[in-house]
Amino acid sequence: MPQYRIRHLTRYRYDEPVSVCHNLAHLLPRQSPRHFWSYADVDISPTPAIRSERLDFFGNRLTLFAMQEPHRELEVLAKGIVNLDPPAGSSGGTATDLFGGITNWSWNQVRDFLTNNPRGDDLDAFQFLFESPYVRSFQDVHAYAESSFSINRPILEAVTELTRRIHADFIYDTKATTVSSTLPEIMKARRGVCQDFAHLQVGCLRSMGLAARYVSGYLLTAPPPGKPKLIGADASHAWISVYVPNMGWLDFDPTNDCIPSDKHITMAWGRDYGDVSPLRGVILGGGKHIVDVSVDVTTL
Repeated sequence: MPQYRIRHLTRYRYDEPVSVCHNLAHLLPRQSPRHFWSYADVDISPTPAIRSERLDFFGNRLTLFAMQEPHRELEVLAKGIVNLDPPAGSSGGTATDLFGGITNWSWNQVRDFLTNNPRGDDLDAFQFLFESPYVRSFQDVHAYAESSFSINRPILEAVTELTRRIHADFIYDTKATTVSSTLPEIMKARRGVCQDFAHLQVGCLRSMGLAARYVSGYLLTAPPPGKPKLIGADASHAWISVYVPNMGWLDFDPTNDCIPSDKHITMAWGRDYGDVSPLRGVILGGGKHIVDVSVDVTTL
């Protein structure tokens, strides 16, 4: 069972003093059958005047904090140690192999079941069928998805092909989009980052009547051959989950054309990025600012 140490540092520097700020952070991990956290905490400097923690609507751990004294720098350091239990067969194989069983569900059977028979876990999945702020319905997205979803095609086969197509058709480019880019902009640019590709695949699946959610976490990266691992070079990452009755939520990573296994560390999930952004808030003052983010995922 792989064990990792996580260190996620966010630092804001302001040209002018910030007199008041209020923040929401999704930087503490949620409980998961595959993730065993022996330690997790968030250090905040300067020390907040107010700090609390609760679960959000989706069951993610949410940290709320506020500063009420002038400051020109804010530093938020999330850290933890996690033992990760990868799916059986995660060293290779088909989606059916990796998810530990065969499903007879076709994608259209899943669609019809969720529409007509929501109950229990299926009812919870039902809320992920609809539009969300970052994933609006869009005809070109539906048209793009359709070629992978011929009638009665097995759902794992269809979603695997869609994952592969997004990876092949869209170029990873950190300068092509922004945090607020829309699906039409992503479709037009044919470029983006993991957040964009996750939103695109979620949009494709929902357009076909399937329940899909956005997953936020970390990805262990490897340096080029012969090169040392750079401090801060790992990444916050995003991928997706699709719901299949009797199997539950199954993860796919369109950025890397893979099924998340022993290098993907889940932190939170929701309808889209807006539900699980690592850190967001409002400030009074500050003028212009610079933000630096570094992530380290170290194997123990």
